[in-house]
Amino acid sequence: MKIQLAQTLRDYDKKNLPKDMFAGLIIMAVSIPISMGYAQIAGLPAVYGLYGSVFPILLFALFSTSPQFIFGVDAAPAALVGSALLGMGIESGSAEAMSVVPVLTFWVAVWLLVFSLLGAGKLVNYISAPVMGGFITGICTTIILMQAPKLLGGSAGTGELPELLLHLWESLPGLNVPSLLLGLLALCILLLSKKIMPKFPMAVVLMALGVLLSKYLPLQTWGIATLSAVEPGMPEWSLPDLSAVPFVDAMTISLSVAVVIMAETLLAENSFAGKNGYRIDDNREIFAFFMGNSVAALTGCCPMNGSVSRTAMGEQYQAKTQLTGIVAGLSMIVLLLCGTGFIGYLPVPILTAIVISALLGATEFDLAARLWEVSRTEFFIFVGAFVGVLLLGTINGVLIGMILSFSEMIIRTSKPARCFLGIQPGHKHFRDLTESDQIHAVSGVLIYRFSSNLFFANIAVLEQDITDHITPETRAVILDASGVGSLDITAADRLGILYHKLKEENIRFYMTEHIAGVNDQLRKLGLGYMIEEGAVRRTIHIALKDMGYQRPYPLEGGVDNEERSASRKRADNRVQEFVWAFGKESEEQIEKQIALQIEQLKQTGDVEELLHGRWSHMEALDEDEWLEHLEEHLKEIVNISGKDEETLAARLETHRQEVHDRIALEHPELAERFKERRHLLDDHLKERRPEVYEVVVRMRQKKEQEKEIGEKYGRSSSNTEKRGRKKPEGGRTLDL
Repeated sequence: MKIQLAQTLRDYDKKNLPKDMFAGLIIMAVSIPISMGYAQIAGLPAVYGLYGSVFPILLFALFSTSPQFIFGVDAAPAALVGSALLGMGIESGSAEAMSVVPVLTFWVAVWLLVFSLLGAGKLVNYISAPVMGGFITGICTTIILMQAPKLLGGSAGTGELPELLLHLWESLPGLNVPSLLLGLLALCILLLSKKIMPKFPMAVVLMALGVLLSKYLPLQTWGIATLSAVEPGMPEWSLPDLSAVPFVDAMTISLSVAVVIMAETLLAENSFAGKNGYRIDDNREIFAFFMGNSVAALTGCCPMNGSVSRTAMGEQYQAKTQLTGIVAGLSMIVLLLCGTGFIGYLPVPILTAIVISALLGATEFDLAARLWEVSRTEFFIFVGAFVGVLLLGTINGVLIGMILSFSEMIIRTSKPARCFLGIQPGHKHFRDLTESDQIHAVSGVLIYRFSSNLFFANIAVLEQDITDHITPETRAVILDASGVGSLDITAADRLGILYHKLKEENIRFYMTEHIAGVNDQLRKLGLGYMIEEGAVRRTIHIALKDMGYQRPYPLEGGVDNEERSASRKRADNRVQEFVWAFGKESEEQIEKQIALQIEQLKQTGDVEELLHGRWSHMEALDEDEWLEHLEEHLKEIVNISGKDEETLAARLETHRQEVHDRIALEHPELAERFKERRHLLDDHLKERRPEVYEVVVRMRQKKEQEKEIGEKYGRSSSNTEKRGRKKPEGGRTLDL
């Protein structure tokens, strides 16, 4: 593993400097209440939270490949260490706790180094976006519930959802109204400013106002808490006393904490990376966790984690590189040396509102809404990870999400995409029979495409599909295995049974289109006889040839399948592109597109644009249907544009005639089908818009009369012209 320092600062763009520095100062300020609170949860004095916001964050910033993630004292590791101390009977904040916690942090760092060397970062590849989203949202919701009692004038909660709700309930009798009002007011201002002025540093303004309120108003008399004063100075460096904790206890406790740090931080980092369009090196990140926790152990701090709340705050203020973390760490040094007196004036409700506001911005409930619309299965995976984190804690929530992801993957692969194939007359490529009514099955042959590896969970689907579609006329079954890259022994055995069953019924079975490596698997799995008997062929065409079928293949229903010119094939292939794109929803989509065009007509008044639609380069049949739908809206278009009804109807009919003439000239083999389809569209229009249909018929009759008159007088004019011309010797006709 190649290690590079300050990777995100290489080729630094100076235009990001103000944003990175400002975001770093914001994160330093926000870290004060967060880190002090979590340090106390971990069993250490509050000031150690500030110590943990100096050197660990600096080391992480230098080694991380993430341009935006922030390291520091965080909820999950602090809660795990705090509960471990309680289990060992060690009093929080005692001298014994101050000697035990750094030992646990040291072993956490050792485990993280081991994980990095083993390449454990690849495990995150098996965690899906719904799991990540549910996990992040669960973490954010948990921390919000932890912080909520501080708005009421109480202390932060710990544990999972039941303990947090119980703590919140128990805080209600001690409700401090001024504290609640101040916190809610600050939260409302922050949320409103995010919508109105997202780049304005409202958090800093509120912190400054909070200091002024504490200085000039009797907040403490009103019961509004402020942060505890901190003595100035930097942390002392020392090696942890490893004998302070029994080796077995240290190993088991630190392992669980290290797993939580790795899983939670990598998940969160990858979530932010995916959202903002960059990539991270997972193993390098674990090494950065190791470096941060190593220096935390040497300065007496609790285990460190990636902080979602601080990162969300940095994102809000457009932080672009790890210079943000470096500025946050260096400014915390300045604060510890020179400005700790300022800390005692910060009102807890305002700081809590700032943290909650940042966490609300990091939740991904919008992803849950999207998943509900597109995939209920993935929605429930999101909910599973979310509820798992809330009820069972970080690591259990991740495990639940991963189990659900693997279950969903098995379910998805057990019902893969598959279809039966046919041919469009005049073409040679096989396509899904449901794609268009122009595609027909090859007579007597089932051609079946299966788009997944074959294994125990989906082989029954293949068998069922094939057997359900066999008819007395079926002479052969051809499996298009282009999507099959491997098969297991269960699938191989069942495939052999299907092959013999079809053979007994005098139905040939072919396996085609797969990669050569699948043939090696077939031989190893005992299906070599299929290859030897000619049932495994390279392409569908070769399998059909083996049956005695030659191009053009006979199609079911006696459909004509003559060879056509390349240009005609292309035209025939594209005439129903809109239907191909939108399938059964094509008419609904045309109506939607026309509705958008009519809305635009209200703004521009450009009727001509309606004739061509928003979908550029429509082909003949699609364009004809588009115009038929436009005719249904004739009255509405007349009212908006102010144009004459008959003029508009005539324009539409002229355009439709142009389409028909074009297709008749370029592809005469389609002209008759085009004419038949036109009658169907007319019947449709007559049924739905009879008044428009009457106008259209009148226009057609009028145009026919004009055409007849034109042809009559055109012939007379032509004869007159001929009489008025003579040919000179050069053969050119001259006008007299």
